[in-house]
This record gives sequence, C-alpha cells and structure tokens, in this order.
Amino acid sequence: MDAATAPAGSGSPAAPELETVPLVALNFAVRRRLGLYLNPRAPVAADWTALAEELGYEYLEIKHLEAQSDPTARLLEDWQGRCPGGATVGRLLALLRAVGRQDILADLGGRIEEDCKKYLQRKEQPLQVPAVDSSVPKTLEMSGITTRDDPYGNTPELFDAFICYCQKDIHFVQEMIRELEQTEFKLKLCVFDRDVLPGSCVWSITSELIERRCRKMVVVISDDYLDSNECDFQTKFALSLSPGARHKRLIPVKCKSMKNEFPSILRFITVCDYTNPCTKKWFWIRLAKSLLLP
Repeated sequence: MDAATAPAGSGSPAAPELETVPLVALNFAVRRRLGLYLNPRAPVAADWTALAEELGYEYLEIKHLEAQSDPTARLLEDWQGRCPGGATVGRLLALLRAVGRQDILADLGGRIEEDCKKYLQRKEQPLQVPAVDSSVPKTLEMSGITTRDDPYGNTPELFDAFICYCQKDIHFVQEMIRELEQTEFKLKLCVFDRDVLPGSCVWSITSELIERRCRKMVVVISDDYLDSNECDFQTKFALSLSPGARHKRLIPVKCKSMKNEFPSILRFITVCDYTNPCTKKWFWIRLAKSLLLP
C-alpha cells in the first residue's frame, strides 16, 4: 500500500479524498503544532529539514528557511506556492511517515482529518434539492450572493477579477475601480465590500466567487495584507485550486512600500509594482492588459 493512502493515525486505508485535499485546508492550530514538533533540531527525530529534503529543496534554499522564526510554517507556505496542485494533505502525511514521524500522526491525525472535513464541507455544493419532479430548481445556497445576481440562480453574476485586499487598503481599491472600470478598459471587478450581499457564510461565498465567478484574481499586497486572515485564506485557496483550474491567473499588486518581507507564497509570480516611480505611468495599462487576457 502507498503511504499516502493510509489515514493520519493508523496503518489501515485512509479516506481517499485526503490525497486530493489541498494543504490550505489545514488551520493555524494544526500548523502551529507541526512547528512545535518539527522546528527543534533534534539528533534523533527527523525535523523540518528532513521534510524539506523529501520535497526536493536544495541546501541553499533550506539555509534560507532556517533563518525564519517558524521554518516549518514557511516551508509549508512555500511548498503551496511552488506546487499548488501537488501540495496536498495526503502528500504531507506520506512525507511524515517517510521520515519516521509517526508520533506527529498519532497526535495530530484527528485534528488533521477534522480540518479536512470542514474544508470539504465548505466546498460542498449540492447538485439538486430533493425533488418530487424534475422541475425543482438547483440549490439556491450560492444564488443571490452579489448585488446583481439572479436570486433564482439562472444567471449568476460573473466578473473579470476578484480583488483580494485588506480593509486598510480600501482607498487603493477605490482608485483601482476608477482606473479599470470607469475608463476605456471597462473591466468588471469583484470587490467584496461593494458587490457581496450580507447574510451568508463568508468562506463559502469567497470560495464560490474565486473558483466559479471570477476569471482572474488581483492580490493587493501591503504590510497590512500580511496580517489579514481573510487575505491569507483567499490567496491560498486560489493557489490550491484543483488541477483543472490551476491556470487561473493570479496577479500580485504591491500598493505600498513594505517594511516586512514580500510573501514567499507569491514570490514565483511576476509582481505589478505601484510603488516604483519609474514604471508607475505604465502601471494601470499593464494591469488592465493582464486582466483582459483570456
């Protein structure tokens, strides 16, 4: 039996969906516990560096991660960025077994499976309401979630791009609306505070919009973005979409000068930099043309 097909805490076969559940399903509590196990450099038990080597990281890359306060967390984030379709919970469990850390699986197995169940429940979209005849419409759960949605789900509102931003950067988003929607580009942006109706689960709505309603996603990067749990979820969700949606174009936009390091999970994607005075006059044209691409 392949190690990746066994469940988190035993040697019997696991639920096969764990192999397809993206790493973004793991919540902060599980990630912190993983760090408590893997961050200390122990002479006997395999630590985070063994995990990095199993993932194919080279010596200099591992040395770079070593300087981080929580190298395990940074490793997981970096892995998600490098390999959106391959960074799965099942793969992580297989790697932990491969390096002999059954102690981690025994302790965290239940929590990991619980996080996966919650993630799958958030993504679950029933295809049909229990019906007496075939005229019963599809579920209305994800209908009527935006201001111009058909409440009966016949014509859902679609967008050119989902805008991932934190509240402190709303003024930049307002400028983005003026430059991209109210000019010759005539793009249609999905801005959560403007376009989404209140009253539904924020995580379910966000997943629906990113995966099914928006062709692309703009990530507005600043120091405040780094502190936003909502932005963290949105970015990781977009990066971890199933292989069929892997080519969704993600566009990081640096809107302010930053004191902190640029997020490692996005470092492999070309950035549109609003803070560079030498290229600022081309900024909106470059961003618009990127969003207009099929």
